[in-house]
Amino acid sequence: MIQPVATAAAWRARDLESSGRWLRRLTAPEIADLRAGFARLKAGGKPMLEITRDDMPLGAFAAVLAEAATELEAGCGLRTLRGLPVGEYSVEDARLLFWGIGTHLGVARPQGKASQLMSDVRDAGGTYRGAGGRGYNTNAELDFHTDGSDVVGLLCLRTAQSGGLSRVASSVAIHDALLAERPELVETLYGPFPHSRQKEEAADETPTYLAPVYSLAEGRFASRYIRNHIRSTQLIEGEPRLTEIQHAALDAIQALASSDEFCFSMWLEPGDLQLVNNHVAIHSRTHYQDFEEPELKRHLLRLWLAVPQGRPLCDGLAGVYKSAAPGTVRGGFKGQGVTPAMMAWQARAAAALGMRDTPY
Repeated sequence: MIQPVATAAAWRARDLESSGRWLRRLTAPEIADLRAGFARLKAGGKPMLEITRDDMPLGAFAAVLAEAATELEAGCGLRTLRGLPVGEYSVEDARLLFWGIGTHLGVARPQGKASQLMSDVRDAGGTYRGAGGRGYNTNAELDFHTDGSDVVGLLCLRTAQSGGLSRVASSVAIHDALLAERPELVETLYGPFPHSRQKEEAADETPTYLAPVYSLAEGRFASRYIRNHIRSTQLIEGEPRLTEIQHAALDAIQALASSDEFCFSMWLEPGDLQLVNNHVAIHSRTHYQDFEEPELKRHLLRLWLAVPQGRPLCDGLAGVYKSAAPGTVRGGFKGQGVTPAMMAWQARAAAALGMRDTPY
């Protein structure tokens, strides 16, 4: 019998707002230590695929990241660090700064067909809904969803002229609310759903796969809700058709996540680093209107991270994550651009964090 999860990650919007635990403003000494660590990283002159955490000492900022990692896994599953000095750096330096920070949190995972380890989140004229749609390169309003990794990090460089409100909801709270009101929908969500790889599969991967939306492993809950990828399978001939109750279950998640009770909204500011545990929280963004001038357009950087303190996952997720074991390098979309240099860097990064590497 399915039981409520009822962990610290089962928050409502009002509770999260009043607690303030989602936000951590950096102090002047922490920012100074971050600047000093980045100066040392840049002076080293290493390319990104040779950098590990040892190349960027963080001083007092290290405790900020450790606190955030604990909140992500054992707390509310969300932490925004406010005050990173991105305005002092070029876009390329901000990219390097973010990469250096990421090496202290986890191992970066590839994010698409090109196997890019960091993505530029900005409107590049993409189409969100469709067989190959990805939301990060559009200005569209996005469904609530998870990304394909333990943790997603977004570093805000510039905001839009209007819109682009960041929204987060607790998958755990939604699970427990649905269980109380519509237990048959929750049971359905623990079953397999077809997912598309959005035409970004590697040569050794199938175009689609099956995975549950909700799962348990060793008593730990995880959610993988990527509705756009589920929706895309319905455009592919020969793929299983969703049942009426599956549609209803997906609708219910979106409806609850969008409601005032569950939806926590925040305006990301330049210098904000938002971190979200994909296993316990889902996120979205409202439509935005951009500036005409290219140098003013909305721009965020995104990392997908496998983290040392990640939870165990069920066997039904092992195929898509490449590993279900905690503390392993897992997740991401392999794509078609993985190189030996990437694999060598991954092994070094995993070793520096005490994680077990999982080669593709």
